[in-house]
Amino acid sequence: MRKLFVALLLSYSSLALAAVLNIEFNFTPFVGEPAKADHVETIPGKAAVFINNIPVAEQEVRKNTVPVLFDNREIAAAVWVPAGSMGPALRKGKNTIRIEFVPANAKASYDAQLRWASVTDQVTRTEKGPGQVTSTNQSDEGRDSKKAVGKVVFEREFVADFATDRPWHHFPPVTALTDADRQDLAALVAARAAAFKPDFSTLYRVLETAATPGMQLDLEGIRKAKILDKGYKAGLRVAAPAADTLDFVLTGNPEVLIRSKTGRPLFQIDPKAFGRIKGDELQMGLAMVLGVLYPQQLVAVRDAAGKWAAVY
Repeated sequence: MRKLFVALLLSYSSLALAAVLNIEFNFTPFVGEPAKADHVETIPGKAAVFINNIPVAEQEVRKNTVPVLFDNREIAAAVWVPAGSMGPALRKGKNTIRIEFVPANAKASYDAQLRWASVTDQVTRTEKGPGQVTSTNQSDEGRDSKKAVGKVVFEREFVADFATDRPWHHFPPVTALTDADRQDLAALVAARAAAFKPDFSTLYRVLETAATPGMQLDLEGIRKAKILDKGYKAGLRVAAPAADTLDFVLTGNPEVLIRSKTGRPLFQIDPKAFGRIKGDELQMGLAMVLGVLYPQQLVAVRDAAGKWAAVY
């Protein structure tokens, strides 16, 4: 009994000291019986991921046969969202993730499942029987399941103490916009487009502070290879949309989304210009850098002095 108590105490101490490095969310819409079958079929449609009411990803879900794994009948993920990839929208402390899925067939009946688990810096081992030991660096696992017809929404609060704390996370929420605010926000978009010109100093400053989850930008390499200069020489240009086509979305946070009302990308870049750029590696590098500089939407915040700035 004493040995068991000591073992439990050591196990508890180990878990208490384990630091959470990330939190992973897995979403799957499907038909089938995971409790009985070793495979289920995913439902085609589109999944949108929001963190603290800010859209951070959109993914198409295709019709596929996916496995059901392990003793707990874990369905392979159709959409995998590690919190560490959510970028600067993620807060140090409490956050809310929301996943909205719209099936291609609005009348189809299906099941949907959201799973989550914390990824820690320690591995725990569990003896399941003679010679059977399982190891994992995950904890606080859970799941939520729903039966659905049409759109389904999952929402969950979680704590991310591993997130980067940014000064503007503590700005007051923006609850309304004046005409002057809209003009200032439109000017941010126009200025970002106009900055695509030699010597690209403004864009290099953006890249220095750019949040690029899952992507490591080699800023020195970008400068040395003159990626932006070569794109400009090939005729690449960036056009900003007209101010009256912009949509400004309040999030209930300091962030305001700037996007196009038309559904098109916020910034217009002539794809034909890429054909005049020599070399696949250069094309790929330029496309990656432009994706950071000219995203589908800009996110802006207003500081205490009332000045707007694009933060990602």
